[in-house]
Amino acid sequence: MSLLLDYVKKQLATEVAHPKFKAGDTVTVHYKIKEGDKERIQQFSGLVIQRKNEPATASFTVRKISNGVGVERIFPVSSPFIDKVELNKVGIVRRAKLYYIRTRTGKAARIREKLAKKATS
Repeated sequence: MSLLLDYVKKQLATEVAHPKFKAGDTVTVHYKIKEGDKERIQQFSGLVIQRKNEPATASFTVRKISNGVGVERIFPVSSPFIDKVELNKVGIVRRAKLYYIRTRTGKAARIREKLAKKATS
């Protein structure tokens, strides 16, 4: 039974060309919106507060503050509506799920940023 489930999961898993990111990173998700017979791309930029599930059903949650209100959106990784994902900042966190960010505002909600290494010559 387990072999059959593994086979089905491999068939459902689609290869996506998104960059590697984890909880604590700041990303911009470009996703397609259909309005009638027209299609446009909208951007959702924010902090990744979690990644979950196996490759076939993987998803990630992005949180941002819009007009003083916290907005979260869950994106399936293999969604055909996601055009691309840009990695803006790499954060340094020690947890896989950053639910505590929901209760913090202002400077308390900051995530330390990983700085790029300088090339030595």
